[in-house]
Amino acid sequence: MATSAITPDQNAVVAEIFIAAPPERVFQAITDPHQMPQWWGQQGMYRITEWQADLRPGGKWSSVGMGADGKSFRVDGEYLEVDPPRLLVHTWIASYSGPLKTVVRWELEPREVHGLQHRGPRRVGMGTVVKVRQEGFAGDSQACASHAQGWTRVLGWMQAFVEEGETVDSRIA
Repeated sequence: MATSAITPDQNAVVAEIFIAAPPERVFQAITDPHQMPQWWGQQGMYRITEWQADLRPGGKWSSVGMGADGKSFRVDGEYLEVDPPRLLVHTWIASYSGPLKTVVRWELEPREVHGLQHRGPRRVGMGTVVKVRQEGFAGDSQACASHAQGWTRVLGWMQAFVEEGETVDSRIA
């Protein structure tokens, strides 16, 4: 289950989730233009329909999506740091947020996954703690709250996609 919080100055949203897959797999899910539209969204809410990325510092990325109301939206940005499979930092400029420009930082930390066996706990694989920090809201409490809810949903969708292959089309609304 994803968690999210807003910093006291209402300048940043921090969200976190554990995904039972190695960091390499999670990094792929957040950077592969073919995978992103498969999992980012939900019927009756919004979904990404197109994703393009030049995955390098200074490279641009852009996404096009569709809201529940049928209206198109865009989110664009530039990659600031790319260190696979541990770190991804990029700007975030959304068509629905006016002139607001924020920075999103993805940190992927490997964690051993243990399972109980008859001789006690044993390492059974590698998982990833995903931490997302989006900052630059400048005290805009409404935008902060909206993005905090959004990251909780998005991280849950990504977890279901990576762990179970669930897509926007197979997900129950």
